[in-house]
Amino acid sequence: MDKPILRFRAAYGSSLQHLIVMIACFTLTGWVALRIAEEATAGRMLLWFVGAAVAHDLVLFPIYASADRVLRGALGRSGGEGLPPAVHHPMPARAGQAPLRPSLLNHVRVPALATGLLFLVYLPGILRQGRETYLAATGQNQQPYLARWLALTAALFLVSGVWYLVRQIRWRRVDGSER
Repeated sequence: MDKPILRFRAAYGSSLQHLIVMIACFTLTGWVALRIAEEATAGRMLLWFVGAAVAHDLVLFPIYASADRVLRGALGRSGGEGLPPAVHHPMPARAGQAPLRPSLLNHVRVPALATGLLFLVYLPGILRQGRETYLAATGQNQQPYLARWLALTAALFLVSGVWYLVRQIRWRRVDGSER
């Protein structure tokens, strides 16, 4: 029983579950593409999709990769804790090992990424572009967008900071009891 599965895994490069999920994803994508192809604006949607992919690869990716490199440099190679770059989990890999110190790196990355994504999604509202159109369509103004985005940004970083402190306290309790 294990021999065919091992041969399949060696030939395919992953598990059977991965193949099933990939087939389901491609099936769903194909169905959506066929539904969009029936739309009168399919060409414009395709142009926006390709433009977004190109803009991401040529503009946004270099920006956030550079920002991540600067963040890694500011926090130390692995988040300021002296761990190898891939190790950011506070629990031990094996029983009997001391838990690893929590890394600050992902506690800065995650809220920064969420904030950046929210900024891109709500950019016209935050910068108050299309005031008349927005007012005509909704009956509201764009005044609260910037304040709400800033409040949400502060909340994301606050929650991440509190979670980092909780992880540090847990690590010190576990690490302190083993020393």
